[in-house]
Amino acid sequence: MKVKVIGAGLAGSEAAWQLVKRGIQVELHEMKPAKMTPAHHSADFAELVCSNSLRGDRLENAVGLLKEELRRCGSLIMECAEATRVEAGGCLAVDRAGFAALVTEKIRSNPLITVIPGEVTRVPEGPVIIATGPLTSDELSKAIGEYFGADYLHFFDAAAPLVTAESVDMNLAWWQSRYDRGTPDYINCALDKEQYETFVRELIFAEEAEIHGFEDRRVFEGCMPVEVMARRGLDTLRYGPMKPVGLRDPKTGREPYAVLQLRQDNAAKSVFNLVGFQTHLKFGEQKRVFSMIPALHDAEFVRYGVMHQNTFLQSPKLLDRFYADRRNPLVAFAGQMTGVEGYVESTASGFLAAVAMAAKVQGRPVPDFPKTTAIGALGCYISDGSIENFQPMNVNFSIIAPLEQRIRKKAEKNLAIANRALETVDGLLAKGI
Repeated sequence: MKVKVIGAGLAGSEAAWQLVKRGIQVELHEMKPAKMTPAHHSADFAELVCSNSLRGDRLENAVGLLKEELRRCGSLIMECAEATRVEAGGCLAVDRAGFAALVTEKIRSNPLITVIPGEVTRVPEGPVIIATGPLTSDELSKAIGEYFGADYLHFFDAAAPLVTAESVDMNLAWWQSRYDRGTPDYINCALDKEQYETFVRELIFAEEAEIHGFEDRRVFEGCMPVEVMARRGLDTLRYGPMKPVGLRDPKTGREPYAVLQLRQDNAAKSVFNLVGFQTHLKFGEQKRVFSMIPALHDAEFVRYGVMHQNTFLQSPKLLDRFYADRRNPLVAFAGQMTGVEGYVESTASGFLAAVAMAAKVQGRPVPDFPKTTAIGALGCYISDGSIENFQPMNVNFSIIAPLEQRIRKKAEKNLAIANRALETVDGLLAKGI
């Protein structure tokens, strides 16, 4: 039996890997490099837009729990992330190029995986897992809409600019992680009150790139452009991506008025990401306005921020908790197109879709990842028919089943939820999945 996987992003790569681990041959279809999306530039699989896309790594954080569940389940994406990890305090950050190259090498060298280049323009007969991402090509997007007989929803996503490390004025910046957690892996660029307010005023009125149909209300909150945040109030950025809490300017010994953090984007620490500065300003405006931050007065931008439209399914009406078509269990979807938000979440959806598909084609019971696990909770969220206004969702403790006992302290409660989830996952692994 062969299973087709459409798309070799994180979800598709993970799905293909989990299928071959269970002895199933895979046809992996990928349209890159013949056809690229606005967000991608490499022919490699599992390409990341941002080095810190895998986010926090503590069990008290829901995405940290999700990553640990995936690690224990033998995730390809987690294995490759650990192998290409770069320092980032309490976060899991990777060398993006090295990470994608390693995933690609492992996929291409597996004898059970046949990589078929080219665009897929229709929904194949099952068994198939479609993981073409939020930037699914127009033809396939139309075909999926016709397959379901339902309209897509959509939202807008944004990526932050990158600057060279050597162009940052370190006389006006310093190394420190917030609250001094871990090693000091962030470059901090301070602004005083006058500098901050001038920056915000210029940001508010900076010229944006033209994006058809863009409206503030349709911006997904987790990826909101920095200029949109600035319009919501003078202090919005100081309580968001420019918050100074937990940082101390060594020149003054005090907490700055506002801070932009820079996070390394490659293993060589030669390129840094403007943390939280997703934007869709015109390139010239990005250079002009962001260079107003004192430490970036001569910054060299190696990539400007971009913005693009993403699409996702009305999954609660269409998919079950294993990401399969409610009408046809051998046609499944995975990744951000299902309404999970984030690379780790996409990986988890690819994992669960593949584990379930493997069980179906091999005639075994589908492993039950319950809502007490982060993997299972995401599947339950995207298939919850009671949700009236379905929107993409990052993993968080609010979608995981609550504890039976009450624990007041948030960190202790979250850790208890995490430990319960890991016990459940270990139990599933002991039974064989």
